[in-house]
Amino acid sequence: MKKVLILGAGKIGRMAAVMLRESGEYDVTLADSNGHMLEICAKDNAATLVNVDVTNEAALTEIANGHDAILSTCPFYLNVAIARVARTVGASYFDVTEDVETTRAIREIAQDAAGAFVPQCGLAPGFISIAAHDLFKRFDTVQNLRLRVGALPQNPTNRLKYNLTWSTDGLINEYLNPCEAIHKGKRIEVLPLEGYERFTLDGTEYEAFNTSGGVGALCDMLEGKVDNLDYKTVRYPGHQEILKILIEDLGLGKRPDLMKEIFEKSLPITSQDVIVIFADAIGLRDGELCEENFIRKVHGTAIGGKNWSAIQITTSAGLCAVMDMVLTGKLAGKGYLRQEQVALDDFLTNRFGRYYAS
Repeated sequence: MKKVLILGAGKIGRMAAVMLRESGEYDVTLADSNGHMLEICAKDNAATLVNVDVTNEAALTEIANGHDAILSTCPFYLNVAIARVARTVGASYFDVTEDVETTRAIREIAQDAAGAFVPQCGLAPGFISIAAHDLFKRFDTVQNLRLRVGALPQNPTNRLKYNLTWSTDGLINEYLNPCEAIHKGKRIEVLPLEGYERFTLDGTEYEAFNTSGGVGALCDMLEGKVDNLDYKTVRYPGHQEILKILIEDLGLGKRPDLMKEIFEKSLPITSQDVIVIFADAIGLRDGELCEENFIRKVHGTAIGGKNWSAIQITTSAGLCAVMDMVLTGKLAGKGYLRQEQVALDDFLTNRFGRYYAS
């Protein structure tokens, strides 16, 4: 039985522990410095619980010894230190970060490592890159590759038409940082909250705009191979305009800590959410201009006798599926691995990736 250490007992870490417990093939330790969060996780009876300060590398190294894999569901700014610990103890490393600079640092740490280092294993970045690369491979040449992902409340009631469903730090980070894209075959940076568009899917109208991190490492791989590639976050119409008022007109973009405090005090958490995934490719195949897309809507469901939100399920499923594929030999390699190295069919038939399959 493989031993897995999950760091971070929040929504995603807790869900990942339950998923791994349900498989019956993983011995899981769940660690956090927040005693209250550990008490909540104790109700699941899914893991051995350990109280540890993950910023204390010596203490973390002691706990990490003997584990086959380390899964970080911690805020992005803690992941570089965690990756160093994984390298020290010879464990494979996986995270769900959206932060570009953090991923670049982990790539450096992963050089000549004994285990696999696979950052950005969640939904976006993560699964969306797997789906996008699968579309890319279906064409002789690709003109446009568009990626759209949103984690949305099913029943919005406030003017932002949004509820907190995942990390507030990660949410704000993607709203504030430059975004990677490919234009005319060259990698470029574009501004967050720009590139506004609206579209309709299954009778529901959405808006989308640039946000940071969701494209993962796709631009590294596809620069010069596609004409245009972009990633945008999906929201209900009206969200982007209010964000621009808060971030630009009222200056909260210069005070992310205050922005986080306001969001967490004013926007309620919901487990009644829906994940919208839309990937679209246009290109040439056998001399003909063709278009193909990949569409999913994922809702929450019951796992292990409890109901979980769609964002918990999709993010944790991405993390657990890639880890499972590495530890079982389905995904081979050491050092830094990209999401695009994961075959879509292998992911969707995986015992954890199956939550994306329907």
